[in-house]
Amino acid sequence: MRRRRGTRGHRAARTPGSRTPGIAGLPRAARVALGCLPGCAAVAALVLCAHGVEHAAETARPAPSRPIATPYAAPRPHIVPRAQWLGDAARKQPRPRYDDRVVAVFLHHTDSPNDYDCADAPRIIRDLYTGQTGTRDWDDIGYNFVVDRCGTVYEGRAGGVERAVTGAHTQGFNHRTTGIAALGTFTAGMSVPRPMLHAIAALSAWKLGLTGTDPRARVRLVSSNGLSRYAAGSTAELPALAGHNDGYMTSCPGAALHARLPEIRRLAARLQGRPAGPQEGHSEHAVSSDPGALRSPPQEADRRWEP
Repeated sequence: MRRRRGTRGHRAARTPGSRTPGIAGLPRAARVALGCLPGCAAVAALVLCAHGVEHAAETARPAPSRPIATPYAAPRPHIVPRAQWLGDAARKQPRPRYDDRVVAVFLHHTDSPNDYDCADAPRIIRDLYTGQTGTRDWDDIGYNFVVDRCGTVYEGRAGGVERAVTGAHTQGFNHRTTGIAALGTFTAGMSVPRPMLHAIAALSAWKLGLTGTDPRARVRLVSSNGLSRYAAGSTAELPALAGHNDGYMTSCPGAALHARLPEIRRLAARLQGRPAGPQEGHSEHAVSSDPGALRSPPQEADRRWEP
């Protein structure tokens, strides 16, 4: 039989996508250049070009997205790193433990003299560290931060100031919280230095702002220790900016400092840029927020290293 004009018997029909792999994706100039090369050289050039295209695609991939900033984030205050007060007094200790977020702050006082020179604050904090890791055999200083009478903020517990480091400051409520210690004793009748109050408010505003938590709100926390004010495993509704004695049977942070908590909450909320509203000065009416279950349950260390 005679073939119809225009047909070819020995070439298979091509379907879309059946072109030589790698060539279709190259620029027209590159395809023309390949056509001018001998067979082996063309194959080698094709391989190199294909690798370059794939490598370019990999490097062009967008970087992982960062967490979206909360609408009420506060600026981070200056924080003196622990290396500046700890020096060569550091003891061998286990790795820091972390939670998934921080939704509450517990305020403490160190029950130490008030008439110190602020230049001596690093030495005093180092003495606190030595007492807690030596006499009490804790893994590290219990507080996440320490604030002196001049308003200087010091990094306390190791692990990173921006991370949710599990502290050892409030028995039963070390998870999802930060412990801030005021350097001094603030029992009834004692004055609380203004710079210290402002520094505590600024630090609380920044730390709580990382999770969008209103310092005037109330949050739900799960007790990890029955020696706290709440049975182990029970849920407690507490101020987002609370005193040590709100979660544990103690006089800490002292009656004078505890009485200033409403003022600290209001200032922290203003530093977050929050409008004044019904919550202003009335934290007991604040909206509660439930952060959900912990990603990891409390460990044996919670019982060993809690105050």
